[in-house]
Amino acid sequence: MNPLEIEVSVIIPIWNEAQHLSQSLKTIVGFIRQATSCFELIAVDDGSTDETWSVLGLARAEIPELEGIRLSRNFGKERALCAGLEHARGQAVIIMDGDLQHPPELIPKMIEQWRSKGVKIVECVKKVRSKETLGYRLGTKIFYGLIHKLARQDLHGASDFKLLDRQVVEAWAKMPERITFFRGMTAWLGFARTELEFEVAPRIGGMTGWNHITLVNLALHAIVAFTSWPLRLVSMVGMISFVLAIILSIQTIYMKIAGIAVTGFTTVILLLLCMNSMIMLSIGILGEYIAAIYDEVKGRPRYVVSQRTWEDSADRDILKHKETDMVNFKTGSYSLSAQNNITL
Repeated sequence: MNPLEIEVSVIIPIWNEAQHLSQSLKTIVGFIRQATSCFELIAVDDGSTDETWSVLGLARAEIPELEGIRLSRNFGKERALCAGLEHARGQAVIIMDGDLQHPPELIPKMIEQWRSKGVKIVECVKKVRSKETLGYRLGTKIFYGLIHKLARQDLHGASDFKLLDRQVVEAWAKMPERITFFRGMTAWLGFARTELEFEVAPRIGGMTGWNHITLVNLALHAIVAFTSWPLRLVSMVGMISFVLAIILSIQTIYMKIAGIAVTGFTTVILLLLCMNSMIMLSIGILGEYIAAIYDEVKGRPRYVVSQRTWEDSADRDILKHKETDMVNFKTGSYSLSAQNNITL
């Protein structure tokens, strides 16, 4: 399909979902075709260890609009989303999960909202969540509360299920950081948006790839990427400790002069424990930011592609570059090298 004819790209990051992948893709494609006939479906295999890639290849025989990208290893959902966004060619891009927890019946509504209202982002927010443990819900509430207080981004009920206009995708592509948090990045970009509520359905099959450790890591990366308040908190704790130390010193000197000082180690031990705990916590916060800086400075790619389902990937890339050059030529913003490569 000519890139100029693609209206909507749908990106689905997948990991070890061979059990239900074929059924999920057929269901999703059915709803996409209700809204548009000019689309592409991009499935990003995030280093699956089961038969996901084989199932994806078989599914492509039944779904000609399907294109698969296989990453060389498991880079995480955020990096898989980056791969999908950087390969999408549609004028609008929809991101959703492949386990049907994001209801595909909302796809026609999302496209209709984008067409009729002219909004740049159609955000699908969670009205009712699927069955979750009390600890998970409490952790989610604390995390989004911290993001709202520290980074001024209200992400309560937010999800990765959304439609982005081509202008938003191009603006997102200008954000080169390696530590990515897709929900926060799209919220930070701004743009006119509208919301659609949905109920999170149970997984169609398989097990979730998220566990407590990965969720904590995602939360830490999100906080580090979007706010420097923890660093300021370290300074504030230091100032408070300094003031308390002065007050305690004055009290100790007074009690010594008055002859009422009590002999013992309890106070000293408690102070040492408190101060050491604060010092270690402060070092840990600083370490998170230094680690983030280290990852950015290394400049490694966000992901590595090992395979693609389309055979003419080189021709596809050439066509994409020619399309970009043609747009630059029409707008008068092309460079000398672009002029030399344009074929009119």
